[in-house]
Amino acid sequence: MDLDELYQEVILDHYKHPRGTGLREPYEGESHQVNPTCGDEITLRVHVEDGRLADVSYQNVGCSISKASASVLYELVNDVPVDEARTKMDEFTELMNSKGLGEPDEDTLEDAVAFTGVSKYPMRVKCALLGWMALKDALIRAEASVPTPRGGAE
Repeated sequence: MDLDELYQEVILDHYKHPRGTGLREPYEGESHQVNPTCGDEITLRVHVEDGRLADVSYQNVGCSISKASASVLYELVNDVPVDEARTKMDEFTELMNSKGLGEPDEDTLEDAVAFTGVSKYPMRVKCALLGWMALKDALIRAEASVPTPRGGAE
């Protein structure tokens, strides 16, 4: 089995057996994203506790790429520090913008390296990034919902 076949198997496994699906509470940030070119949709929620993504939950409809990417996202960022999640998000986004020339860090991106081949196809890149854009937006919304401590230095 060559590397491309292995990557296809990883994507198909996440598509057929998605991890983390179903919207859960509590959550501080929620984002709904739509890919207008193909109709893929995702609603993603984040629950942040003590600087960690205590829970990431989502519900999505769409192609195998967008559904598998959301499943991989869940495995990579659920229950990790927010800063680490942002690093993984940045690395995945960079990989998707590499046009097939990226050298992903398997230690950081784990199963997400399977999307390296997807980066060659601009229309599919949008599918792979849909959940990640929802994560980025949900984190911004979660930060905006956190009350500012009183009595701190200004």
